[in-house]
Amino acid sequence: MSSTKIIRVGHSPDPDDAFMFYGLSSGKVKLEGITIQHMLEDIQSLNVRALNGELEVTAISAHAYPSVADKYWIMRTGASMGEGYGPVLISKKYKSLEELAGKKVATPGKLTTASLIFKIFTDGMDHVDVPFDRIMERVDSGEFAAGVIIHEGQITYHQQGFNKILDFGELWKSKFGDLPLPLGLDVVRKDLGEELARKLSFGLKESIHYGYTHQAEAIPYALQYGRGIDTGLGERFVKMYVSELTVDMGERGKKALETLFRLGAERNLIAPVGPIELF
Repeated sequence: MSSTKIIRVGHSPDPDDAFMFYGLSSGKVKLEGITIQHMLEDIQSLNVRALNGELEVTAISAHAYPSVADKYWIMRTGASMGEGYGPVLISKKYKSLEELAGKKVATPGKLTTASLIFKIFTDGMDHVDVPFDRIMERVDSGEFAAGVIIHEGQITYHQQGFNKILDFGELWKSKFGDLPLPLGLDVVRKDLGEELARKLSFGLKESIHYGYTHQAEAIPYALQYGRGIDTGLGERFVKMYVSELTVDMGERGKKALETLFRLGAERNLIAPVGPIELF
C-alpha cells in the first residue's frame, strides 16, 4: 500500500504568492506521492517559522536566508525580484531624504528585505518595525515621518497623497544595472534530501506555469488576496512580481542574491553567506 508524504508549504496571502501557488492549491497540478498542505501567513511570521525549521517548504524574505541557510536550500523557482522597482520610502509631509535626517521611519518587519535594503542604503534615521499593512496609516497620522512600503502599497501610495522619497528598486538598478533586486525566496528544507527537494521545486514551477497559461482562472483567484485593490492594479502587481525570474531565477537571480548578501554582510547587517546552490 503506497503512502503519501505530507509537505507543508508556507506562503503569504498576497496576490503574487496566490498566483504562483494556484496550480497546486486548486489541484490542477499534482505531485505523485505528495499531499501539499498550504499554510498562509504573513511573510514576517514565515520568516520566524523558518528560523525554527518548522515548514518543509516556505516563502521567506531574502533577508532571512542567511539566518536559515543551515536548514534550507534556495529553490530556483518562486523568487520575487524587482526589475527596476521595489520597496518605496514614502512620506506625507516631506519630499527629500535630507529632510528625514533624525526622523522616525516605519519599516515592515525585522527580517523583511525592505528593512535590509533601507539599512544598506540610508543613514541617519530612526526606524521602527510596524506591520506592513499599517505603515501608510501611521505615516498619514503623523506618528512617523516616513515609511517603507511593500506589497501592493508600492503601486497605490500616490493615490493616497503620499510623496515618493526613494524607490529602492530604481536605486538598485542605478547601481547594479541588469541585476534584479531580490526580495522574496522559496526555500526547501535540507533534511528532505536532494531528490525530493528538486521534485518540489519542479512542482512549484509547474504551478506557476499553470497560472501563466490559465490567467483567466488564476488572476481572479489571486485578487481575493489583494486587500481591496481593483482588478487592474491587482493584475499589474501580480505581473510585476511573477516573471521569468520567478519561474527560474537562473544565474542572473543567483548573482543578484550574492550581491545583496555581500552588501548586507559588509555593513554587518547579516551573517556572511557561503556559495549559493539552487534547487
